[in-house]
Amino acid sequence: MLDKILGKKDKDKKDVPDLRKDDDKSDSDIGGRLKDMVSKATEKSKEKVTSKGNGLKKPKSGDLKNDPGSKKVPLAMPKPRPKPMDKPKLKPPKQPKKKPGGSGGFGRKVTDDDQRTLVGAAVFGIILIVLVGAGYYFLVYQPYQDALSSAKQTKFSEVNAYFKGPLALDPRKQTIMAEIDSGVTPEQVLAVDVLGPATGAWREYQSQEINVKKDPYGRVMITYAAGSQKNLMIKVADAQKIVNEADASVLANMEIETPDTVAVPIIITRLQAAGGLVNVGDSVDVYLRTVPTTETNNSNQSSQPAVNTSTPNISGATVLAILRAVDSGAVDANMQHAQDVAINQMTMSTSRSETASGNVEQLLRASASRNWNEAQINSLLNAYGWRLSDFERASNLGELDVKYLVLLEVPRENALFLMQNQDSIALTVPTQKAPEWMIKELQSIYGKG
Repeated sequence: MLDKILGKKDKDKKDVPDLRKDDDKSDSDIGGRLKDMVSKATEKSKEKVTSKGNGLKKPKSGDLKNDPGSKKVPLAMPKPRPKPMDKPKLKPPKQPKKKPGGSGGFGRKVTDDDQRTLVGAAVFGIILIVLVGAGYYFLVYQPYQDALSSAKQTKFSEVNAYFKGPLALDPRKQTIMAEIDSGVTPEQVLAVDVLGPATGAWREYQSQEINVKKDPYGRVMITYAAGSQKNLMIKVADAQKIVNEADASVLANMEIETPDTVAVPIIITRLQAAGGLVNVGDSVDVYLRTVPTTETNNSNQSSQPAVNTSTPNISGATVLAILRAVDSGAVDANMQHAQDVAINQMTMSTSRSETASGNVEQLLRASASRNWNEAQINSLLNAYGWRLSDFERASNLGELDVKYLVLLEVPRENALFLMQNQDSIALTVPTQKAPEWMIKELQSIYGKG
């Protein structure tokens, strides 16, 4: 290559450069020429820089002659450049010829049988991958997602069943919904606690309602709307106890209202009046005794709706007054006591008789007219009807055909029901709110707890 640059030719080598040989002499000549050219170029550039920097004009030819330091430097003759034809010609490398029976590879010619085998294997692999993917989707993934979706739907329904009405927008509901939605497994979703937070939220709300809705007598009315509606009038302390003990499944279906009651008088038999053993202030439950019947005719069919008999129609009604029929006020009694004593054929006999006859109703009228001593009559006849029923209970003997007029305090919405069905209702006394005589009897039977 260096020989070609220097303009030399080597016929023996057929114009092919030999890059493996090193010519020390040619290298040295080239290096010397390069140094001379670099030194001349630097000297000229220095002269131009100095002349411009000092503001001096270019010296004339006469000045150069008078200057002893300036000498002419003989310029070297430039070496002729090689002609374009003298450039080395590079030939592309020869490609090795492929032998027909050479080693295998991607460039090898594939026979028809091998090609069919490869295509069949590829198709079989694709089909196998599709079958495995479809089997995983339908047998594993889809059932898992269905179970997860079903678990989330169950929990969402539970949340909506508990957080409803006034708590439909409670922040705790949104928190629970987000926790359910973020679950990645059915077990994780079903493990989310909904009843606990809902119970706490409902207890706070119902406690506030008790304080707001109580009437001047310290009572509230609880309306329970699960299955059949049930109204219960109780004291504030009892209502608070119910709220503290119940969970969200009960509290969510319970509404606390201010009692709106009326006093309804009804005339019932002794059997309907809890055996005549109810007194003023007792709390009673009202049941409907008649069973709905279904009437079927050839022309038309009509049926009455079924009534839930497991719960009372009216719960917690208060007895404001009770009157026994006037027939029980007729008194006609005679009690005699005789005693005979014999001493030495001497006989002494004593006898005593007490007679009571009259009409209690007439005594009451006389007392009301102030003809007799009102205080004395009042002390004698106070709670006459109740004491008579209690004596009958203690003696196991009583008048069973007597009728009672009972004045009941019930919610306004139940007043019409009570008046229309007074012949078919029955009053019962709950043992949880038993009167004194019932408590004593129960303790004497079962003992004190």
